[in-house]
Amino acid sequence: MPEWLLNMDGGVLLWIQTWVRCALLDPLIRAYTQLGNAGLLWIVLSVLLLCFPKTRKAGFLSLLAMLLGLLCTNVVLKHLVGRDRPWLVVEGLIPLVAEGDPNSFPSGHTCAAFAAASAWCRTLPRRWMKVTAVVMAALMGFSRLYVGVHFPTDVLAGMVVGLFCGWLAWLIWKRLAAWRGWEA
Repeated sequence: MPEWLLNMDGGVLLWIQTWVRCALLDPLIRAYTQLGNAGLLWIVLSVLLLCFPKTRKAGFLSLLAMLLGLLCTNVVLKHLVGRDRPWLVVEGLIPLVAEGDPNSFPSGHTCAAFAAASAWCRTLPRRWMKVTAVVMAALMGFSRLYVGVHFPTDVLAGMVVGLFCGWLAWLIWKRLAAWRGWEA
C-alpha cells in the first residue's frame, strides 16, 4: 500500500481519537461495535425476519450474503493481505476494545453489516426499513474507526465486499427461484 495512503489512514484515526471520541459516546459506540462480533446483531435480525412471511426472503438473503462475506473476508482476504491492526502501527492510537484477530483488512464487522443491509434493501417491504438498514451498517463501519481497530480503507473494503456479497446473494436467489419455480 502506498505510504501516503497509510499515513492518511492513520491520520484519520488519530483525528477521530482526538476530536470525536468523548466520554458520552465511548460506551455507546463500544457496545454497538461489540454487537457486531461474529455478525451477532445481523444474524439475530435476520433470524427474526425469517419469522414473518413478508420478510422471510430478506432474512434468508441476508444470512446467505453474510455467509458469502464471511468466506471472502475472514477466510480469504484477511489471511491473504495480513495487514496489522492500526494500534500496532499508528503511534499514539489507543483502541477502545480488544481484538483477538491480528489481521485488519478488510473489516468483517462492516462486511457483515453491509451484506445484510444490501440484501434487506432489495427485499424488505418498507422504505424506512431499508433506510434503517443502511444507517445501521454505516454506523457499524464508523464504530470500527471510532474504537480504533480498523483503518478507513479496511472499512471501505469491508463495505464493498459486503455490498458485493448482498448482490451475489440476490443473484443466487433469482437463479434458485427460477430453477425451482418460486417467486423471485
